[in-house]
Amino acid sequence: MSAADLIRTRRSVRTFDGNGLPDEMLEMIREYAETVTNPYGIRTAFTFLSSKEQPLKVPVITGTDMFIAGTVRRVSHAEEAFGYAFEKILLYAWSLGVGSTWIAGTMDRAAFEQAIGLEEGEAMPCISPLGMPAARMSFRETMMRKGVGADKRLASDKLFFEDIYGSPLKTDDPALKEALEMVRLAPSAVNKQPWRAVVRDGRVHFYESPSRGYRSEDGWDLQKIDMGIALCHFEMAAQEAGLQTSFELEEPDIEVPAGIEYIASFVLHKQ
Repeated sequence: MSAADLIRTRRSVRTFDGNGLPDEMLEMIREYAETVTNPYGIRTAFTFLSSKEQPLKVPVITGTDMFIAGTVRRVSHAEEAFGYAFEKILLYAWSLGVGSTWIAGTMDRAAFEQAIGLEEGEAMPCISPLGMPAARMSFRETMMRKGVGADKRLASDKLFFEDIYGSPLKTDDPALKEALEMVRLAPSAVNKQPWRAVVRDGRVHFYESPSRGYRSEDGWDLQKIDMGIALCHFEMAAQEAGLQTSFELEEPDIEVPAGIEYIASFVLHKQ
């Protein structure tokens, strides 16, 4: 499938078929995870774990014993780098028919951190189960999805702007529209959709519109992981649609509402 098809069809999977993940698929995902990079150049590492071998508990997951956990050093932009890299892995897994879901809180975090040997200065932002999706979702999974409105997204005119923050995007460039639509469809913690973008002077500037309760006292920001996912979707879809882009971290002179934070930009190069 194309990147756009993967993004459009993938959903969070919490109910698996109980047959285990085929060894050849696990090995393909493992090999792919070793090659994944991110535009920040920050190293991320991924460990594959089995609850059959270690006492790992994730109450919201049924039907699989296999998990992937990721780590990153606590440096500037670590959250975005992690979100970008982990999303690429989960999309690749979906291309093989393997289900997954982002999990940051509903797990025995101490057990996972011990299992991967988390070191000082590192963070384990999220984990995900890996397995073959069950034919039907469990009742609990169905209720969880309804609770967060998992299948709903904000309209494009609330997310993407032109020249001025808040002025709806009016581009007729189908490639750019497609890339931004893939951002709109991205998953996020409790489906808060914190991404915003302003298209101006041949660049797409991404911003975070944060919600309360996602930033810890030490400054770690869970929603910046969501921003990394958005950047991943945009770059993958843009390249697939024929847009040549380059990544930069140069905040533009654009007036934004209080609390809105600049994240990164993609330069759009003329063909």
